[in-house]
Amino acid sequence: ALSRLLAPPPPPLTGRRTSMLLLPTIVAAALSPGVPGARRGAVHSAVSRLAMQQQTSSPKGVVITGGAGGVGYAYADEFLARGHWVVICDVKDPEPAVMALRQKHGGGLGRIYGCTTDVSSAESVGALAQFAKEQIGTVHYWINNAGINGGRRPFTSLSTQTVEAVVKVNLIGVLLCTLEAIKLMRTQRGVESHVFNTVGSGVKGGGTPGYACYGATKRGLPQLTDSLVKELDDGVEGYEPDEAARGAKVNVHTLSPGMVFTDLLLNDSTPKLRKFPFGVLAAQPPEVAQDLVPKILATSGNGQKVEFLTTDRILTKFFERFVQGKKSEYIDDNGNVIKVPGAQYLDNGVRVQY
Repeated sequence: ALSRLLAPPPPPLTGRRTSMLLLPTIVAAALSPGVPGARRGAVHSAVSRLAMQQQTSSPKGVVITGGAGGVGYAYADEFLARGHWVVICDVKDPEPAVMALRQKHGGGLGRIYGCTTDVSSAESVGALAQFAKEQIGTVHYWINNAGINGGRRPFTSLSTQTVEAVVKVNLIGVLLCTLEAIKLMRTQRGVESHVFNTVGSGVKGGGTPGYACYGATKRGLPQLTDSLVKELDDGVEGYEPDEAARGAKVNVHTLSPGMVFTDLLLNDSTPKLRKFPFGVLAAQPPEVAQDLVPKILATSGNGQKVEFLTTDRILTKFFERFVQGKKSEYIDDNGNVIKVPGAQYLDNGVRVQY
């Protein structure tokens, strides 16, 4: 009987309401004395999944670039947990990530698809937009997450190939993806959709020693976003509105995940940097995604700034570390990554996600 209660609702999606009505019965079954601890844990997971999907009035279509690992993978994981339909792309084959997510969310309402994409290639990005349209139909959220930093080293030591690669992925890639996303979204009559451009170190000005090229590419994204907000809301002087886009509302925002324990942060890092600021301000990808995905889904209007490291969060972390003396749960006193028992880690200290 418990297995039948926990069975995911079959498509179409109208089974969700029936599943939610069964929640009290499932909870009662989980708390009964005869249910083993392992089974109770499985029931708790199912209840959590159903409760989260109750918040999904209808599945939203989501595209995430750079989604085969890091915070992009964590975003996809979180959207799927809420029953949304997701396309991830990456310059490497995303199929292992897609399979891992399908296995994790196989009983849920979400759907996951993947394709190989080079965001610095106009042809490849165009193919991504077409793939997303074919797989999930309507795209409500497009998250430009793909990015590289070229390593942490002096600007003068970089090869011209590295400089070119960082600019192509972080700036040209965002321009191409944003262009294709807006073009696609403007064909979706009656739909309000959102493009999120990921910002990082250097976005507010100031120096980013070791990451000069990366910082320069991120500094330009708020200007791009502000320009597009005005174009989308007010049009461009001397140009008639595009009649083909009438009835579709497209918004563009910036998205700031802050410091995340990924290759971008930990490659070429030192114990001093890992102790501060990483040990105080950085977070694991799932923690960032659990905070940002609800914010993304709740975003309204145009030109919003969606942030993980808000001023309140930064001040709280500083207070906990420097006033209360709270230790970092991720970095020890010697600047080494604290490894959770049972988890796997790469040589640079990045936790393996799948």
